[in-house]
Amino acid sequence: MNKTELIDQIAASADLSKAAAGRALDATVETIKEALKAGDTVSLIGFGTFYVGERAARTGRNPRTGETLEIKPAKQPKFRSGKGLKDALN
Repeated sequence: MNKTELIDQIAASADLSKAAAGRALDATVETIKEALKAGDTVSLIGFGTFYVGERAARTGRNPRTGETLEIKPAKQPKFRSGKGLKDALN
C-alpha cells in the first residue's frame, strides 16, 4: 500500500474528503518526526512505539578500495510493534 492508497482508506473509514485525509496523514507523520527529533517516543497503544535508537561509531571498509574508514555515530528511527498489532497479524 502506498501513500495515496492509505489516504483513500483513511478517507473511506473516517468519512472524510481525500484532501482532509491527506492533510491529517501529513500532520500525523510530521508530528511523529518532530517528537522523535526532540528525543521523545511516540506510543500508540495497541499499534506500537516509535523511538530513536543510537548507533555507535564504528570502523568500516570501502568495498571498492579496501580502505578503512571511520563511520560516525548516528541516530536511527525505530519501531516496536504493540500487542494489538501482533495479535492482528497472527
